[in-house]
Amino acid sequence: MCWTAKRGNAKKRGPQQHAESVPEVGEDAMTSLGPSFPAPAMTEEERQELQEELVKVEEEIQTLSNVLAAKEKLLADIKRKLGITPLNELKQNITKTWQDVTTSTAYRRTSETLSQAGLKATAAFTNVGSAISRKFEDVRNAPTFKSFEEKVETLKTKMTAPASADNPGDQDNGSSTSEPLVNQPDASPTQEMH
Repeated sequence: MCWTAKRGNAKKRGPQQHAESVPEVGEDAMTSLGPSFPAPAMTEEERQELQEELVKVEEEIQTLSNVLAAKEKLLADIKRKLGITPLNELKQNITKTWQDVTTSTAYRRTSETLSQAGLKATAAFTNVGSAISRKFEDVRNAPTFKSFEEKVETLKTKMTAPASADNPGDQDNGSSTSEPLVNQPDASPTQEMH
């Protein structure tokens, strides 16, 4: 059974009535932590004093809750009159938090580390680019590539030689009136259909 105090009078309540009293935050800490421990032996007078103190503390808590609610209402009213909206408060909180973060030692160390990493990455990419350029130059200077380049040049010369042999003067001015390499039929497809 559960003992409760109402306005200084101790009442004995049965288990069916206990469910309607829901403890608030911090209230009945001992019962919310685990199994109840047997109450130490005390006189009826001590028990009555504790019950009265319990009622008094509960009333103080209720009074403080009411005062807090009134203060919160007053705060909201003042903010409304000043034009402070929840969005403005959020912006201010974010700005302050960002300033706190950017001035923190951890942020500065991380920023410096990332900056150094960026410089090292830039140097590494530059080195990779230089290495690739050197490799392309090495390939271009390799005997196999030189041989391939010469064969392409020879093929190009052979392909352009017949055209320039017909009109040797046309090779310099860039306009070629030589016959095409592939002969097209004389009759157009539209003439054959008629």
